[in-house]
Amino acid sequence: MDKPTQTNTAAALKQAVVDILEIIDQEREREIITRRFGLFDRRETLEQIGELLGITRERVRQLEKAILIRLKIAAEDNKVPAINDVDRMIIRDLSETGRVARIQDITDRLMGGTTDARSRAHIAFVAELSPNLVVVGENDHYHHAVGIKQYSDEKTIKTNVDEIVKTVKKHGEPLQIEDLHKLLKHENPDQVRALASISKNLAHLKDFWGLTKWPTVNPKNIRDKIYVILAENGKPMHFSDIAKSIKDSEFKRKDVTTQAIHNELIKDKRFVLIGRGIYALDNWGFSKGTVADIITDVLKDAKEPLHRDEIVKRVLKSRQVKETTILLNLQSKSQFKRVAKATYALDAVAK
Repeated sequence: MDKPTQTNTAAALKQAVVDILEIIDQEREREIITRRFGLFDRRETLEQIGELLGITRERVRQLEKAILIRLKIAAEDNKVPAINDVDRMIIRDLSETGRVARIQDITDRLMGGTTDARSRAHIAFVAELSPNLVVVGENDHYHHAVGIKQYSDEKTIKTNVDEIVKTVKKHGEPLQIEDLHKLLKHENPDQVRALASISKNLAHLKDFWGLTKWPTVNPKNIRDKIYVILAENGKPMHFSDIAKSIKDSEFKRKDVTTQAIHNELIKDKRFVLIGRGIYALDNWGFSKGTVADIITDVLKDAKEPLHRDEIVKRVLKSRQVKETTILLNLQSKSQFKRVAKATYALDAVAK
């Protein structure tokens, strides 16, 4: 069977919602369902619907539960044939992508692009009634999601998601999905990726997964994005190249000016200026300071005079500057004393 087109999916979805609502006899009950699921407008709370209909919040909850039970029974008895078409589309998508997924991701894939809240509400509504699907309710830890009931129920899905979060947290740093899969007992990496995507406690960048609070996978500001770019590059970069890399990246809100990038590099202690406009990460072993400061550290660490060539060699390990700049500092700064031919030590006062 050919994969359904976006047009066919939209038509099938619309027909399923219409057919389902038609079997609800009372207008008040249709109002409750359409408003609770946001089928035609934004989703509404029990309180909002109760106020509209002149009934209590608890009564709205009771009616919603009773209506959904009747609709689920009708779906199981195949009294709403239109559900079957959407059901098959969802199951096919889930089978190809890990057996479980966020409602938003399923809808975007089925509709062929970024979708609105109404389309996502329609998918969630059909999934709620389908005898072949299981719905994971949204809360502080999980995104609204759907899985194939044949393989797991809601409790099992949440347990598996929690296990992935625990594994990532224990590891202490982001993991590629292949490496994360090796630490778990799922059939393939796609299943791990699908489960991980449900968690609100996890984020990913270029298929590296980590805790949401880790800036390396979830950079929230310019400084975090700079850090990610430098860490990925693995070597010092000029601030203009950092700015270009951010603009070419997959980050959200990446349209920032080169000057803004430069300003943040100057402010953050994680970034070390090691040359003219060139920055490195401090955890690479670089430290802040002028060329003269670095020469001082080199001589202090050596605890003995050093030939100028050796001084140049050691300074260049932490600074991308010209050799003449290092030699000029050696010759012009009072804290450096020549003690033999081309050999320098720290002046006694400097020590």
